[in-house]
Amino acid sequence: MLYLFILAILMNLFTYSFYSGEAKFQQERYDKTTKKLRDSINLMTEKLNDADYFSLEHNENAQNYFDNSASGGKVILYEKLIPVVKEKLLDLNTNPKGNPYTGQDMIGGKKFIINKIKILNHRWIIADYSNGELWGEVLLKYFVDNDDNITFEVNQTWLYQK
Repeated sequence: MLYLFILAILMNLFTYSFYSGEAKFQQERYDKTTKKLRDSINLMTEKLNDADYFSLEHNENAQNYFDNSASGGKVILYEKLIPVVKEKLLDLNTNPKGNPYTGQDMIGGKKFIINKIKILNHRWIIADYSNGELWGEVLLKYFVDNDDNITFEVNQTWLYQK
């Protein structure tokens, strides 16, 4: 009976030490993973902030350009302006000859359309365009007048080689 009692105590001791070590190991692994994920999130946040440096959403000076209330003009909310500008530019893709603000004529019967738009500030837009085979980028100027009319002007366009 004594041997059985000693054996049971030893088994309980080894089991306790194993599971307490396992719990410590799991906690350390959790801490390492959490730290690694936090570092990754911080890195991705930095990259996102760098990528959004040139955007109307994060440029206070460009946002203030649309606030004409001091000079008696009206205020244009940039949050509402951005989707309107994008929609107006993308609506021009329905033109049978392609979007005129790509700066490209039809090649091989395929029209160029704008795929992606980024509004950089109160005056500039960069856009990506393609015709299914060729692609390029265009730098546009845009203007918003007092009647909320939006006009575009091609500044430069670049068509990449195949």
